[in-house]
Amino acid sequence: MSDWDTVTILRKKPPKASALKTEQAVNAARRQGLPVDTQQKYGAGTNKQHGTTKNTAKLDRETEELRHEKIPLDLGKLIMQGRQAKGMSQKDLATKICEKPQIVNDYEAGRGIPNNLVLGKIERAIGIKLRGKERGQPLQPPGGKK
Repeated sequence: MSDWDTVTILRKKPPKASALKTEQAVNAARRQGLPVDTQQKYGAGTNKQHGTTKNTAKLDRETEELRHEKIPLDLGKLIMQGRQAKGMSQKDLATKICEKPQIVNDYEAGRGIPNNLVLGKIERAIGIKLRGKERGQPLQPPGGKK
């Protein structure tokens, strides 16, 4: 036999740890009768830093429903009437107050969450008071009270 026919392997790299953990490698080790130790790490693959808190029972006993305050329906009707009196569409009003048309739609339907900045802009655009005791009255220009 000549040197050309012989192959000398100097060193074969052992399989990496990640390759030994695959399901295929574990099943092969089981078939060969080797001892296989599998462990499930606690909280593996999750972003949990801590276990359950002490307040879980307190939260379970909580019965109050927490919801955002909504725009009253009569206020939505005032906005709609004022907008229509000025001959504006919802989109025109939204453009005038620099808000999305969906916000005007939500306010008119009584679904919007009250925001004094938005209500103030709508008041000035349609010229009707929407907040306070004089709700529905024409808006006085600044310094117009005597």
